[in-house]
Amino acid sequence: MMEEKVSEAIVSELERQSESDPSKLRIALDGDRLTANGDIDLLALATAIVGAVAGAP
Repeated sequence: MMEEKVSEAIVSELERQSESDPSKLRIALDGDRLTANGDIDLLALATAIVGAVAGAP
């Protein structure tokens, strides 16, 4: 389903951003709930979502 692809893209991108600079962003995933604390690169997140919707890997 598209929702699953978008959810996976969001989590993957936020994990990538968090791993890139843990002092700027911390995330925690608990089932279908995600908690983010810090700065999020919105353009990178939007690009990941668009890629998921468009069918990019």
